[in-house]
Amino acid sequence: MKMFKLLFFGALSVCLFFACSELGEDYSGDLKSGNLGSDKDGDVKMVTVPFNVDYLGTYQPLGDKCDVNVIVDGIGTGTHVGNSTIHFDFCILSNSADGDSTYYGNTYAYIVAANGDTLFVSIEGAVVEPPLDDHPDYVVNYWRDPFKILDGTGRFEGATGGGWSNDYNSTEDNYSHHHWEGTIKMKKGKR
Repeated sequence: MKMFKLLFFGALSVCLFFACSELGEDYSGDLKSGNLGSDKDGDVKMVTVPFNVDYLGTYQPLGDKCDVNVIVDGIGTGTHVGNSTIHFDFCILSNSADGDSTYYGNTYAYIVAANGDTLFVSIEGAVVEPPLDDHPDYVVNYWRDPFKILDGTGRFEGATGGGWSNDYNSTEDNYSHHHWEGTIKMKKGKR
């Protein structure tokens, strides 16, 4: 009798496992458009989540892709990228008539995450002088421009998104200071 009960409960457990797993697949498929910002793209589930990064950039010797080429490499941290590095390679396009703004663009930029996956981004806009009233005294100039997430490698393959930069140069050091906030739509990670 003891062996019969053991076999009965074992068989019942297996049946419940398979019944629940099929129900779970059908149920999650029914929630495709209402699943807290997630969508299925083929067999890959994509989620939209906050994206925030902070970096200190170091200006490198000028490149040669345009008349005034600026290259910045930096280190920092962020959501979904962990301890990571950035690389910006962009052109100074022109100065405003009043001399208070410098426009930049033709940006080639990427973030290399802690695990080596790369996130490709684009940003262009204007570096503005003098700073705003809400900036500390040490801010020399700033740029608050939209950025776009273009794609990536590894877990960032197919990633999209964007947000706004809140960046500045300082009299206290030779770094460029970068703080970006926005969202990223990327492959859902395994927990």
